[in-house]
Amino acid sequence: MTNSDLAERLLTVIEADILPLTEKGVSAGNKVFGAAILRKSDLSLVIAETNNETENPLWHGEVHTLKRFYERTEKPDTKGLIFLSTHEPCSMCLSAITWAGFDNFYYFFSHQDSRDSFSIPHDLKILKEVFRLDPGGYAKTNAFWRSSSIADLVATSDATAKSALRAQDKRIREKYQSLSDAYQSGKDDNAIPLN
Repeated sequence: MTNSDLAERLLTVIEADILPLTEKGVSAGNKVFGAAILRKSDLSLVIAETNNETENPLWHGEVHTLKRFYERTEKPDTKGLIFLSTHEPCSMCLSAITWAGFDNFYYFFSHQDSRDSFSIPHDLKILKEVFRLDPGGYAKTNAFWRSSSIADLVATSDATAKSALRAQDKRIREKYQSLSDAYQSGKDDNAIPLN
């Protein structure tokens, strides 16, 4: 599998599977973060989910996805799976991915994007205040997993695929900006402790 193939599939899962759930979630007052789990063998989708903090402030997109994954009857071994996060995971979500046994994760938006484009600085403030880490300052390759940005996959894709991948990336970013604007305009009405 090439970087182009993987990037295209991950972007498609975000666009076709996670974003529709996130649209519903944002309309209910939740943040814009979502995640999915795919099989490494054929990149088929196992599950997609989104943030559900209005139910429980711990149900970040990644943690809620893991919760729903472990509620399923069929739970493939996490070593055979890819974890996909729409946004670079916070410290809680990094730990949850680790405890669940994943040896990888991919993310679309960086920590800096969460702060700058989405005006949701809490994850980064926790990283800095509790762990003394700057955005993205965790070990991206360690004894547990390797993390990768989808932007890096796109950058290393073959020239023929790069144009289509960049167009897909742009569509996704525009949709998330719209959802972020909707979330920001109504966040004072929800019951999430750290809006």
